[in-house]
Amino acid sequence: FVPTAILSRQVAVIRETDSHAALIMNLPGQPKSIKETLEGLRDADGKLLLPGIFAAVPYCIDLIGGPYVETHAAVCQAFRPKSAIRKQPDPA
Repeated sequence: FVPTAILSRQVAVIRETDSHAALIMNLPGQPKSIKETLEGLRDADGKLLLPGIFAAVPYCIDLIGGPYVETHAAVCQAFRPKSAIRKQPDPA
């Protein structure tokens, strides 16, 4: 993992047409680097040290008009500004 690699390699764009929008992300070439870029960097015990770009994808989908995506926090804690977080409905 090279922290500065993201400065020269990772690019994400939104492609819009009249009927839809799509998020397109460029990823590194090595499987280990792809995993670290998407999931984040973890220590030897598996504790998350640095979140990956997956954390920002649900909010990006919101911004381009897609559905509100929930994540399982144990797998990937989604990042959203406080103003974009929806309250969970009370279980019936």
